[in-house]
Amino acid sequence: MLIETEPTPNPATLKFLPGRAVMEAGTRDFATPEEAEASPLADALFGLGDVTGVFFGRDFISVTAAPGVDWIGLKPDVLGILLDHFSANMPLFRASNAAGFSVPPEAADFGGDNPEDADIVAQIRELIETRVRPAVANDGGDIVYRGFDAGKVYLQMQGACSGCPSSSATLKNGIEQLLKHYVPEVTEVRAV
Repeated sequence: MLIETEPTPNPATLKFLPGRAVMEAGTRDFATPEEAEASPLADALFGLGDVTGVFFGRDFISVTAAPGVDWIGLKPDVLGILLDHFSANMPLFRASNAAGFSVPPEAADFGGDNPEDADIVAQIRELIETRVRPAVANDGGDIVYRGFDAGKVYLQMQGACSGCPSSSATLKNGIEQLLKHYVPEVTEVRAV
């Protein structure tokens, strides 16, 4: 089995491509070792001690190294864990915790969307789903819609995009401009 690696715009994060589906639907972001206990794979990666984030995408895993950790030493250990996991066809999640591991549900949005804004919200969600998420996934991350209020769109960055030095530029210069262009009611994009 060959696992390809790709750099991401976040120098602390590498993207690993196992050549097969990782998540059948949705994504899952692990920001702490406690969250990672739900997944044998994420738990093993955090167990290396130098990992501060693990993100499962559709066909990739992004791993974030702790500050000051050199990928030259960490990468072989991460590849070994990934190879063992996928070669043995191990489950991604522990059976007792398998339900609900995808993007948090709509109820977790930043605020309740105003029903009068339903058409605007539908346009925003469609643009995020079709134009933004695929591009962000190419960089080893994800972006999740969290709400729309008085012209402001609230988005959550995940995976390689969370904590990336260029994520604020991506939000302002890329996503905000795109949304403003297609949805004139959008005045600003904010990260939550």
